[in-house]
Amino acid sequence: MSLASVRAFLSEHAPDISIIETPQSSATVALAAATHGVEPARIAKTLSLRIGERVVLVVARGDARLDNKKVKAALGGKPRMLDAEEVVALTGHPVGGVCPFGLATPLPVYCDLSLRAFDEVVPAAGSPQSALRINPERMAALTQAQWVDVCQDVA
Repeated sequence: MSLASVRAFLSEHAPDISIIETPQSSATVALAAATHGVEPARIAKTLSLRIGERVVLVVARGDARLDNKKVKAALGGKPRMLDAEEVVALTGHPVGGVCPFGLATPLPVYCDLSLRAFDEVVPAAGSPQSALRINPERMAALTQAQWVDVCQDVA
């Protein structure tokens, strides 16, 4: 179902983008990087967070870690990761396949500035065996994401 919702979203908004399906799981940054032949930093991981009463998605480079102080300053509160059941219920995507496309519930999407270091990133596409390649600026435009600085500086 989730892969189908991403496929439908792309068909309507970005028909030129192809989904890459693989037999092996790319549910973690390390697995995704190995599967797609890119450095871990180029994996665009989508974090499902609760901040106060709000649920938001933050897309960041694969090797980045959230900085709680920056999240609080940018998004107004301390972040808490959703559990797997909440993730599926709100995004429609299983953990390991969460992406900002084809969401079951409209959620605010934020892209961390760390993604701008790359001309192309690899986010999941609704399942642990699917992904796509996209320019970060285009991903933000397609998902109506706001750019924020919420991750620790990467050395």
